[in-house]
Amino acid sequence: MYRMISIFALPPFITFIILTCLATFIGGMIALRLHTKIHLLLGFTAGVILSVVSFDILPEIINLADKLYIDIHQAFIPLVVGFLLFHIIEKYILIHHTHEEEYGSHKHPTIGMGQALALIGHSFLDGVGIGLAFQISEGTGIAIALAVLAHDFSDGINTVSLMVSHNNSRLKALGFLALDAFAPVLGALSTLLFTLPPFYSLIYLGIFAGFLLYIGSSDILPEAHSKRSSWITVGMTVFGSLLTYVVLSYINF
Repeated sequence: MYRMISIFALPPFITFIILTCLATFIGGMIALRLHTKIHLLLGFTAGVILSVVSFDILPEIINLADKLYIDIHQAFIPLVVGFLLFHIIEKYILIHHTHEEEYGSHKHPTIGMGQALALIGHSFLDGVGIGLAFQISEGTGIAIALAVLAHDFSDGINTVSLMVSHNNSRLKALGFLALDAFAPVLGALSTLLFTLPPFYSLIYLGIFAGFLLYIGSSDILPEAHSKRSSWITVGMTVFGSLLTYVVLSYINF
């Protein structure tokens, strides 16, 4: 008899690479079919990201700073740099999802494709983030992978939404969704070719924490409340935070 191998029986690094790919696909398919529930899922996503940063990344930064005898104030400089860097990138390099009410008269397929390509490049860096986190520790790798999973779910939504809202066909949107789904896989696998020393791992964690805080607070959460804000959406954010806290507590036990 042949037995089906569960992806959860694989090493965590491989498992989360596969799950990241699936999360992006699922997000994109929901954008095509179940768009009325997106606000609840995005609210949940914001809660996941908040807990990962608060209960795993920040403690890991403090722990690394202590081991390297680095002042904690200096250790958090990369976090602020990461937050501001991604703010600049989003506002001036078109990574952010274009709002239809602002650009309603400028719907061209090439614009949607260009913005989708920016998201694909961004997803590649998400994969790099997962790979570098697993170099620090398995617990940190799993925690950051959870945040990337939640974030890539919204990336799948945005990739399809950008393509369709700028008059691209559904078939072309699915093609770009596939590229976006496999980009973090390639990013994660690329980290098998190099290793970061502890000092640079500290810098990486800070920048990645700043990126996640920015994405969660200024992109995903406002998007969740932009059209159908309700206490249910707020509740999903709280639920996402609590569930992730429980999961991280179990991982780090």
